[in-house]
Amino acid sequence: MLTRSTVILGTGSYTPERVLSNDELAGTVDTSDEWVFSRTGIRERRIAAPGETSSDMGVRAAQRALDDAGVKATEIDLLIVATITPDMPMPACACFIQQKLGIPSHSACFDLNAACSGFLYALDTASAMISSGRYRKAVVVGVEKLSSVVDWQDRTTCVLFGDGAGAVVVGSSDEPNRGLLGTCLGCDGASAELLMIPRGGSRGPSTGETYPARDYCIQMKGREVFKLAVRGMDEVARDILEQHHLHADQIALVIPHQANLRIIEAISQYLELPMERFFVNVDRYGNTSAASIPLALDEARRGGRIRPGDLILLVAFGAGLTYGSALIRW
Repeated sequence: MLTRSTVILGTGSYTPERVLSNDELAGTVDTSDEWVFSRTGIRERRIAAPGETSSDMGVRAAQRALDDAGVKATEIDLLIVATITPDMPMPACACFIQQKLGIPSHSACFDLNAACSGFLYALDTASAMISSGRYRKAVVVGVEKLSSVVDWQDRTTCVLFGDGAGAVVVGSSDEPNRGLLGTCLGCDGASAELLMIPRGGSRGPSTGETYPARDYCIQMKGREVFKLAVRGMDEVARDILEQHHLHADQIALVIPHQANLRIIEAISQYLELPMERFFVNVDRYGNTSAASIPLALDEARRGGRIRPGDLILLVAFGAGLTYGSALIRW
């Protein structure tokens, strides 16, 4: 029996026009370009326009991925959107993207929330659903409008996050040893409250009671998250390599979640891979959560950093605390 593999047929990304620099932020909070860059590697981030929604950005990225793949929206029968900032709590952001793209009504469309690991969780889910034979082609979108959930008076978090979207079109192929070779996902739920948005869910619903505005914004214990992020990303990267009997030096390019340059540098040291093997754009976009990896993947491919036959390692961590890695033969 022929085993079919899951392959990425096309990539796309979108970032808003507005650029918010560290210097501009320094005009509203007690910070500076030197302070932010030395601790995070971030110089600037993109901010969505007023009225621009996650579904608006997701559509832009998805359409570019469809165009890149040479696939029409009418050929898609599965849409998965990884996001923590949907247009509204209900219905799913995927429903709005489906309607705007013109994906058929018989398609399965849903959101997935694994924070910054969301794209890898969604990619694995799409792969499993396509491998079942019940679905033919999928669009997987990672999109965030984090500017809508950032406390702009908290200098420890507002300097970190930005808005954007990335997407891939996924299908199947009978070409051996190509496409998504495997994934490794995990979660440390005991650390969930280190990075969270406390209000807005069933635990703290919007009932008309007065809560501090920041309770509806991202709250993070940065030092603890940093340590767990490095450890978690290192572990899932090593796990996926061991599963496939590979050494790190066989990887052509690592595309990590773009949260903090110091985290990426630590992973580089632990894997004993030079930074030249890592794709980095955190300096221009900051942390875009679920959009981070697909946005970087699209830029890396279009920039000539990925060639046919290359082994690509994707690795992420996010609130939850979730972790994930994926190994792709391009």
